[in-house]
Amino acid sequence: MSGSQLWDDVDFYFTSHLSPDDEALQAALRDSEAAALPHANVTANQGKFLQLLAQIQDARRILEIGTLGGYSTIWLGRALPADGRLISLEYSAKHAEIATRNIARAGLEKVVEVRVGPALESLPKLADENPAPFDLVFIDADKVNNPNYVEWALRLTRTGSLIVVDNVVRGGRVLDAESDEPDVVGTRAAIELIAAHPRLSGTAIQTVGSKGYDGFAMIRVLP
Repeated sequence: MSGSQLWDDVDFYFTSHLSPDDEALQAALRDSEAAALPHANVTANQGKFLQLLAQIQDARRILEIGTLGGYSTIWLGRALPADGRLISLEYSAKHAEIATRNIARAGLEKVVEVRVGPALESLPKLADENPAPFDLVFIDADKVNNPNYVEWALRLTRTGSLIVVDNVVRGGRVLDAESDEPDVVGTRAAIELIAAHPRLSGTAIQTVGSKGYDGFAMIRVLP
């Protein structure tokens, strides 16, 4: 059995027992596939992991940067109380339209809002609203801007908030200090920012599975 096949089989085993997709989640994936959206959504077990993190945080306010088809948004939204709030920022109007339908079908339209436009334009507008601090921020957008997104996440959170950055391993390419690939450059800059910032304490975890070899960073906001 090849390594990748083994990863797939282990993912299936854990997912089928611990984080099975229901109809709303399956429909979100089907609609995303039918619309030819990028295959960049989290896996089911990663979605459940994000949901558990939000629940452990007792999150009432979540910010997501990068909605895609709304699959991760549904997992996160389901962790919120009835009066909770999730704001998800999506660059593409097409993606946002599909995500909004998927979110409504999951019954989360009252707690989730998708805002359309470049995140680096949406984030200052959000800050101008002087919102209550977010308890959890999930960053899964264009990787070149990861350091900018981490900086904005810090501005919009509180002591004790959790920031999660997806896709930080990039198949091991994160090791290449000479790389000029935007996703690698952005990821390395974000890791170096986390390491140096006095108000951030973080780590990164490598993952393997049906989406290949990657990983995520987890950061706690300090006083």
